[in-house]
Order: sequence, then C-alpha cells, then structure tokens
Amino acid sequence: MSFRSLKAVVSSAAVILIAGCAAQTPANMQREGAAGEVPGPDMRPEARDDANAAQPALARTADALDTTSEEERRAASARVGAAQTALGATVASLGSPGEPGFWMKTPLVSSPAQGRVVFPANGKSVNVELVPRPGSATGGSQLSLAAMRAIEAPLTGLPELQVFRLGD
Repeated sequence: MSFRSLKAVVSSAAVILIAGCAAQTPANMQREGAAGEVPGPDMRPEARDDANAAQPALARTADALDTTSEEERRAASARVGAAQTALGATVASLGSPGEPGFWMKTPLVSSPAQGRVVFPANGKSVNVELVPRPGSATGGSQLSLAAMRAIEAPLTGLPELQVFRLGD
C-alpha cells in the first residue's frame, strides 16, 4: 500500500468517525434511553418522599416556595420578652427553599436552640430555630427562605446578620 493510499484510508476513516459523533448531539443523548430508545413515562424518575416533594410542582417564585402561613409569619416576627444572649455576627446565604419554616443552620451553636436573627441593614428581626452546622464559628450560615423574606434580606445576597439565643 502506498503512502497516498494509506493517507486516503485514514482520511476517510476520520471523516466517518467525525460524522458518527456529530449524530450524537447532547440533545439526542438526553432523549435516548440506555438501549437508544426514547424514554416513556415508565422510565422517568419517581418523586422523592422528602421536604422537596412538599413544594408546589411549578413553584418558581419565592412566594410560591414559601409555604409558611400568615399566622406562622406573625409568630416568627413577634418580639420575645425572654432573655437573649448575643452569639455574634454571621454571613448567611439562602438555605434550601424545600425546607419550610423559620430556621438558621449556623456554626454559632453546638445544639439546637431558639433564637432571633437581626438584619442590621434595616433593623428587622425574626425568631428562628438555631440548628448546629459543622464548621468554625467564623463559617457562614444558611437561613430559611421564610426567615430571609421576614427580615427582607436579599435572597441572592450574602447579608451579615446578628444572631441571638433566646432563653439564656
């Protein structure tokens, strides 16, 4: 076989290989099942039985995802006359919108406790359940969607919050 013939064979093989790969676009690969079949209803994943399953199926806004009642929001925003202990400041991100209620996961506590979170930028506060989160005391925290909305903190921001333990 001459060099010219070998070059023609290699070039042809490369063209065929590239053409075969081009037929497998990401869209085609997502539609095909394991055997190359288009998935039917029986191939779709089943709904999980967890906190995310409790959310409305088409929830796309904070209003739709926040499932707390008006009564729960009033109770969380009520001033508490109990003694308070300042735990410190923390930067918080939005926690899982699928977990309802008023809570903060924070390394500022080592055991669950009732607390209050204050957003100094506007002075608003909310009562929350403080949940231990692994990490150093200077590590960040996560705040529930309902609590972020109650203190009018930016949902996509990283607000600095003051944290207090109630009842100490």
